[in-house]
Amino acid sequence: MAAADGLGLQFAPLLVATPERWLEAACARWQELLLDHAYCEKKAASTALALIFAYPEYEQQSLALARVAREELRHFEQVTRMMGRLGVPFQRLQPGRYAAALRAVLATHEPRRRLDLLLTSALIEARSRERFARLAARLPAPLGDFYADLERAEARHTDLYLELASAAAKDVKHVEWPARFAELAAVEAGLITSDDAQLRFHSGPPAQEAVPRTTATDSKPRASQRR
Repeated sequence: MAAADGLGLQFAPLLVATPERWLEAACARWQELLLDHAYCEKKAASTALALIFAYPEYEQQSLALARVAREELRHFEQVTRMMGRLGVPFQRLQPGRYAAALRAVLATHEPRRRLDLLLTSALIEARSRERFARLAARLPAPLGDFYADLERAEARHTDLYLELASAAAKDVKHVEWPARFAELAAVEAGLITSDDAQLRFHSGPPAQEAVPRTTATDSKPRASQRR
C-alpha cells in the first residue's frame, strides 16, 4: 500500500496525501475548521464508547478504548479552550459527508462489522494525524503548536486501532484484513481528493462555488483580547 508522504513523515495507512487546495482553504478559514475540530473530538470519544458498548465481551479492547475515549474528551476540552482563546464562538454545524460515506461501505453482519469499524477508525485517526501535521507547519502559534501536539496523539490512536483490528481479524473467516483495509482506504482516498460542498476537517477540497461560513477568513489565529 502506498504511503502519503510529506514533511519527512510517513502516514502509512493512507493512500493519498491531503490536496493542496484543501490546505489552502483550511488555513484561510481556520475558524470554521477549529469549530468542526471540536465536533470531531466529541465524535471520536463517542465512537470509542460505542465500540465498548457494542462489544463488551472483548475486555482488553474495551479497556484500551476507554483510555482513548478519555483522551478524546480531554482534546475536546482543549479545543474548546482554544476557541475561547482565539475568539471563535461555539455554534451548531452541519456534519460533512466523510463519516457517513465510510459507514455506508461497512459490513452489516458480525464478525466482519467489528473488523470494519476498527479499520475505519484507524483510517480516520490516520487522516487526522496527517492533517494536524500539515496544518501545524502552516499555521502560526498558538494554533500551529496545538496541532503539532495533537498529531502525536493521533499517531498513537491509529496504531491502537490497527492492533485491535488485527486481533479482531482472527474471528473473521475468509478475509485478509490488510486487503479489506486497502478497500476501505481506497474509499477514504476518494472522499479526500474529490470536491466537497463543505469545508470540514475530514472533507475533500471545497468546491469552487462553496461559500465560506465564517468571516474574516484572511485573518491569522491570534489570542483574543477579551478578559
